[in-house]
Amino acid sequence: MSTEHITVIGDGGWGTALALSLESAGHSVTVWGPFPDYIGEIRKNHENRLYLPGIPLPPEIRWASDPDKAVADAAVVVLAIPTQYFRSTLKRFTGLIPACANIVSVAKGLDSETLDRMSRVAETELQRESVAALSGPSLADEVAHGIPTAVVIASRDAAQARALQSVFRTARLRVYTSDDVIGVELGGALKNVIALAVGAGDGLGFGGNTRAALITRGLAEITRLGVALGAHPVTFAGLSGLGDLIVTCTSQLSRNHSVGERLGRGEKLADILASMKQVAEGVPNSRTALKLAQSIKVDTPIIRAVHSVLFENLDPHQAVTDLMGREARPEKD
Repeated sequence: MSTEHITVIGDGGWGTALALSLESAGHSVTVWGPFPDYIGEIRKNHENRLYLPGIPLPPEIRWASDPDKAVADAAVVVLAIPTQYFRSTLKRFTGLIPACANIVSVAKGLDSETLDRMSRVAETELQRESVAALSGPSLADEVAHGIPTAVVIASRDAAQARALQSVFRTARLRVYTSDDVIGVELGGALKNVIALAVGAGDGLGFGGNTRAALITRGLAEITRLGVALGAHPVTFAGLSGLGDLIVTCTSQLSRNHSVGERLGRGEKLADILASMKQVAEGVPNSRTALKLAQSIKVDTPIIRAVHSVLFENLDPHQAVTDLMGREARPEKD
């Protein structure tokens, strides 16, 4: 594998964890963040105390706040930006990324304006024909600690997928390829909403039966919606579907599960979000996911219930009652 100059746009936990992984593979890595003072702090202390605390960062990783300098000569650009800031951040990089650079989005969400996937947003804003997507069960803290992890890179361009597979693969990060960009991105976006539901069930004091039911029926909703949008159903049985859903719904490191659990225990959403430094993507994505499902007339009762709890003041106990009381139907429906 040849050494590449890689720029990670986004200094959050996931972007930083990927920078560590890429640097460990021998690549030259630059991380861009929007706030010069904080970037200077990371550069000085070799720690991202806000988003990945306690993880030493090697001095070989460069930190930049100037967009032009950050992407100069980059062979690969990784878009690790929270979805609510994705489009506005990319506008700062329009015309700056080298034409020969491969671009891959690792953001797990949907655009609130267009209801579109993040790779599509990137293709529009950066005027590129093919932006790849990386997803899968990949908690930032575990990747940063070198815990064995497997992910998938999807692209319509098979050569691009193989090239990025070679770039990202390490002894601790196994990378598969896929041509189903729609399925890979939707799995990563929608699992966060289901994790809120699972967390709420745990916060209400329910057990493994409830957790398994929500994960399984949540996967059915994700698959139903994804297939209606052109994804392959098999994708949702893979790393970016079931794999990511399991870890996000069960790990204590999952921010979305944590938010749901606190909601189940009776805390208010505003108070929960105010106490968090990082973004729980499932909260804004529940609104976008429901709009997307309604726009193509796909039934998603769990997503709808999560939206009602978050934004319509539905009591979590009542949400469970409503879900359990739905009309009986075959499992395949």
